[in-house]
Amino acid sequence: MSATVLHSSVTDVLGHRITAGHLPAGSTLTLDGIGTEFGVSRTVTRETMRQLEALGLVRSGRRIGLVVLPEQDWNVYDARIIRWRLAGPGRDAQLRSLTELRCAVEPLAAAGAARHATPEARTELVELAARMRELGEAGRLEEFLVLDIRLHALLLRSSGNEMFAALHEVVGEVLAGRTHLGLMPQAPVAEALDEHEAVARAVAAGDAAEAERAMAALVGEVRAALTA
Repeated sequence: MSATVLHSSVTDVLGHRITAGHLPAGSTLTLDGIGTEFGVSRTVTRETMRQLEALGLVRSGRRIGLVVLPEQDWNVYDARIIRWRLAGPGRDAQLRSLTELRCAVEPLAAAGAARHATPEARTELVELAARMRELGEAGRLEEFLVLDIRLHALLLRSSGNEMFAALHEVVGEVLAGRTHLGLMPQAPVAEALDEHEAVARAVAAGDAAEAERAMAALVGEVRAALTA
């Protein structure tokens, strides 16, 4: 197994422990301890340390090793941290905060896409929404998910706002999380399919107000479902 795969695996395990609270803030880790537990080289443990530090999960200090940092220091927009939190005991809180972020951002992103999307992007959005209806009504959730992630990423990247565009991985993780954690119905509800198509049509037509309304309805439905 390559060193890259090894340090990724070790980072995943330790990242999950930290974000799940099994290693609370103030806990300490040492390179020797990591190496012994996972049977990996010093090179792998150092790379793991760098990854965890880059994510804001730990801070290294002389003579004390790695100190686990509190949640407010974490890079909570990183896809790995989102994935770990969705797989842990704080799943519901993570889904709620991510959905609230979507409610704040995606309607404005859809309106921006209606103003700024390229002709090719407008056409692709309509085609994606139509295909999503077919897959959704057939209950083919994994294929539906792939297109759902593509559609939302395309909207964010077409918004004309680089801050919104940078959130496409965050939105993709929450969409994947809902499906893989069994929080989606066997087939998407009809209203969600309708609103996806309404957003796509509005963006294609350059109707910013309707695009914003339809996306607000779409993410509002998701928020209501999670609350229920």
